[in-house]
Amino acid sequence: MPSFCRHNRLIQNCTICSREQNVALRPIVSGGRSTPERLSSDGDTSPSPAPPRAPRAVKQGSPHSSSRSVRVRRLSRGADDGFQSRLVPGLRSSEDAERLAEEVAFAARRLHAIETDTTGLWAAVADSSGDIEERTWLAFLIAYIGPSDSEQPFDEIDAARTTWASGRDPDWEGVQGGPRGALDPARSEATLAAYRAWAQRSGSQAAAFTGESSWTPERRFERAYERLALPGMTRDARFDLLVLLGHSGLYELQAGKLALSGENEATWAAKRGLGIADPLLLERRAAELAAACGAPLEALDLALHNWGSGKRTGAGLALDSEPDADVLTQAQEALGLWRAGPTDGPP
Repeated sequence: MPSFCRHNRLIQNCTICSREQNVALRPIVSGGRSTPERLSSDGDTSPSPAPPRAPRAVKQGSPHSSSRSVRVRRLSRGADDGFQSRLVPGLRSSEDAERLAEEVAFAARRLHAIETDTTGLWAAVADSSGDIEERTWLAFLIAYIGPSDSEQPFDEIDAARTTWASGRDPDWEGVQGGPRGALDPARSEATLAAYRAWAQRSGSQAAAFTGESSWTPERRFERAYERLALPGMTRDARFDLLVLLGHSGLYELQAGKLALSGENEATWAAKRGLGIADPLLLERRAAELAAACGAPLEALDLALHNWGSGKRTGAGLALDSEPDADVLTQAQEALGLWRAGPTDGPP
């Protein structure tokens, strides 16, 4: 009959009582080799030495060696100088905060350029005299391919573009996608076919992006973003497309949230800077930060992307463009930053 100890365990399973009563512990059974226990004359148990295990060879090309890769991201961080701000509780460096303020101001400048540009592809999208289907298709290609960070960021898009009426896909030979684009020539046929099918279900691109006439601009943005989750269409490309369509005046679209989720620079940066991973709180803090900086919420998307990656991308705006001075000043004040000039004193 099994005997139980004062700890309500089988005696041979209790490391305390088995020692006191000189009872051998029950061997531990595992999926691998078991290690036999031996009982010494004083009641102590110790494992018998096991022979060394030979390393397991992993074949080249096996799932263990290729399919499970770990991506390590090295974040550029400023030195901890005691910086604190309720708007960015994840930051401890005034250098990081200053860089974030500059990126918000740069991204705000880009939105203004989309609204006011009179030449180039942004202007072609905003041209109210053009056919709305062609303008919408051009905006899609700009977001899908993505502007480069060269001196002529739209050159490759302009060379590859086709018309909506033709029904032809662009010729991708030699085309390089931009940093925030979704272009993958191997999947592009499926992506463009899915986009055309989505538009055709509504009757046209314009009808698909407009949705219900009773929707608010925020609701229209959210619904279009959800429906553009097409094969090969990344989060950044979807967001940039809707920002371009809204700020160029084609449709009443305005971001009510940043759609922060998945594996992308903006989401990683938001979690780090805003000090939270919960999606609802993340969106709330992002909205508070944008409002405090005096910038449209959409500006925070590119700002977080650039700040988190540690490398600025213009997304169509020249990299040497001056940030929006008013937004920069307000962002610095909101974050509690102050930069003294040669004869300045503290505020």
